[in-house]
Amino acid sequence: MAFNDFFAGEIATELLKQLLSISRKSCLCKSSADNLITSIEELLPIITEIKYSGVELSAIRQSQLDRFSETLRGGLELARKVLASGRWNVYKNLQLARKMERLEKQVSRFVSGPMQAHLLADVHHMRFETMERFDRLEGRLEQRLNSMKIGAGGWVEEAVKRMEVEEEAGKSKVKKMIIGRDDLNVVGICGIGGSGKTTLANEICRDNQVRSYFSNRILFLTVSQSPDLQQLRARIWGFLTGNEAMGYTNNLFVPQGKLQCEWGSGPRTLVVLDDVWSLSALEQLIFRIPTYKTLVVSRFKFPTPVVNEVYNVELLREDESLSLFCHSAFGQKWIPPTANETLVKQIVHECKGLPLALKVIGASLRDQPEMYWASAKKRLLRGEPICESHENKLMERMAISVEYLNKKVKECFLDLGSFPEDKKIPLDVLINMWVEIHDIDEEEAFAILVELSDKNLLTLVKDPRVGDAYSSYYEICVTQHDVLRDLALHLSNQGDVNQRKRLLMPRRDTELPREWERNTDRPFNAQIVSVHTGEMREMDWFRMEFPKAEVLILNFSSNEYFLPPFIDDMPKLRALIVINYGTNEAILENFSVFTNLANLRSLWLEKTWVPQLTNPTVHMKNLRKLSMVLCKVNNSFNPSVIDLPLIFPRLSELIIDHCHDLIKLPSSICEVNSLQNLSITNCHRLCELPADLGMLKKLQILRLYACPELKMLPPRIGELIGLKYLDISQCFNLRCLPGEIFRLASLEKIDMRECSQIVSLPPQTASSNMKSLRRVICDDEVSWQWRYLAKTNPNLYVQVAEKCYSLDWLDG
Repeated sequence: MAFNDFFAGEIATELLKQLLSISRKSCLCKSSADNLITSIEELLPIITEIKYSGVELSAIRQSQLDRFSETLRGGLELARKVLASGRWNVYKNLQLARKMERLEKQVSRFVSGPMQAHLLADVHHMRFETMERFDRLEGRLEQRLNSMKIGAGGWVEEAVKRMEVEEEAGKSKVKKMIIGRDDLNVVGICGIGGSGKTTLANEICRDNQVRSYFSNRILFLTVSQSPDLQQLRARIWGFLTGNEAMGYTNNLFVPQGKLQCEWGSGPRTLVVLDDVWSLSALEQLIFRIPTYKTLVVSRFKFPTPVVNEVYNVELLREDESLSLFCHSAFGQKWIPPTANETLVKQIVHECKGLPLALKVIGASLRDQPEMYWASAKKRLLRGEPICESHENKLMERMAISVEYLNKKVKECFLDLGSFPEDKKIPLDVLINMWVEIHDIDEEEAFAILVELSDKNLLTLVKDPRVGDAYSSYYEICVTQHDVLRDLALHLSNQGDVNQRKRLLMPRRDTELPREWERNTDRPFNAQIVSVHTGEMREMDWFRMEFPKAEVLILNFSSNEYFLPPFIDDMPKLRALIVINYGTNEAILENFSVFTNLANLRSLWLEKTWVPQLTNPTVHMKNLRKLSMVLCKVNNSFNPSVIDLPLIFPRLSELIIDHCHDLIKLPSSICEVNSLQNLSITNCHRLCELPADLGMLKKLQILRLYACPELKMLPPRIGELIGLKYLDISQCFNLRCLPGEIFRLASLEKIDMRECSQIVSLPPQTASSNMKSLRRVICDDEVSWQWRYLAKTNPNLYVQVAEKCYSLDWLDG
């Protein structure tokens, strides 16, 4: 449960108390207080449900709740000022009354806008899942009915009943262990990879009876093969004690060792631990407290003293397997008349009832000729695993689906093994990597991504704002089932370690693999190198030569990180990705290695302190794209020592996202003449832009999304002759648009939704030079003025902000 979800609830509760006191007073604010009381009383149950649901929210929904928390916090301070104000201080009370009215409008706007969209999104999810399950039931039922003889009394009712019972059997057994047995504190779901364990666990968490039993106090955590146990224990302890707001990033607050105590009757709580790989990790995550239950989801069956009772996920029966396979291969739940029924059933039989294998192999054979199917069947029949475990059989069978991919598509699939398990991969990172090493453009890279998604080899997680020509790739993430990641690793880690095209660490470790160290006497010919560790000091690295390496991915979890010295021995390095999965921003040491990265074209830094970019230290003459996400950046942008055009003479794209210490940009950025895309998003302290921004004549995209402290745009923005897209949405304190903005002859789209202070357009609107403008997204208050402009520009479409809460993106 995120910090702000909890804190918003606490603030709303306290604010409600203050408003009730104000309402009882006879003052100018009474009317606003009464209206706010009504709104907050409606909000409190919803915020409480979010607080105890344990469900991770999408970035856009979390961002909206973050901002709403800030609004409520400001409202709480305002309410206290109103209560402290003397009755006869008329001027001050009048000012406070106006502020109360503005607060009322902000809360009302959230309730009628984003909150409604949140509720609609949840309804949409429920509808989609219900229809999907109904389709699955319908297909299986039709197959079963086709095999029955008409005339047997009551055969329809009997078939329906049988299908429903089979569908719910596993779920009922797990529910009984969780809510029907007080003697079981720790229960489990066990099954091989791809058998549907996590799907079943998610269904349990969504079940109304389970949610009611635990009063929505359900926390779902993914553990994985290389867990950060300290962080996981802190999250569980904070959830158990109701102190999520404290964060518990310091493990001193969390009881050490195996906690077992008697607290009497506390609130019932369920914690789901998904993808658990080791007994030692599990034992550290179990808190044996009355009224607290743990559901463990794992491929392994743990000892009974630890996990009291286990449900083993059953593999699909032949008819169920056929239905699922046909859905992936033919888009329907039965074998079409044009297909070779015998051949289809033989391939289904070789999938051995594994849902993931059925989906992946079915999708890989979709729209292929019969000879292609026959060849796949022969390969499946010949597939002999290294050992007889069902897990290896799954790996061998699924490898067939990858073998039939186009060569470049297969290479891109194998690249996915470079990223940690159970983590979202920013699409921007993938696209940059593929463009650099596979000699393709961004459009072809995105097409490959869609193809892999269509074949069930990855999952796209979209932001609701994605969809038009100016969507950014960093608004989309990719996830992958751990079995598919294991498959990519299995296929990549074959052969001589020095000759592998990808040198990958399968999971997080405290040190580099011994296999790498034993072979340092020869160069490594890998094109992609991926390292996944905790904290690394200078002495933890050893010298390695990478004459052909073009991509280096550094995944780690720590507060300090010494960059590997072997970067000096990567003369062809084109893309460097540094991602910290720890709690706090990491300090990067040995930043001097950047002086030798003459060919580096793309740099992604996430959750790190960005070192000061002094001119002699860093000179990346070929860097085209710089992305800084969740970083500390203010020190690196010291205007007295930084000369951006000297350091980045060819920079075309700069992305700064969620960097909360960024207050202003250095003026030298206006001299980076090559810059085409400037995206500064979710930077809550950014208060001004350089006055000479208009010098960026090649700039085509300017994103300033969710920068609430930004109060004005520089007048010289009208000199951006190449600008095609301007996003100032959710810049709440932006007071007006400069008149010069109407000189932007190339501008095609403006997004200015939720800019509440902009209530009118400049008078120059009538003489606008915006002949290329095709779309404006804005609030209702200014929409009529844009529509007036549309009279002279028939191609202009004005979209009122409420329409932007479309749910079509959920279908992806």
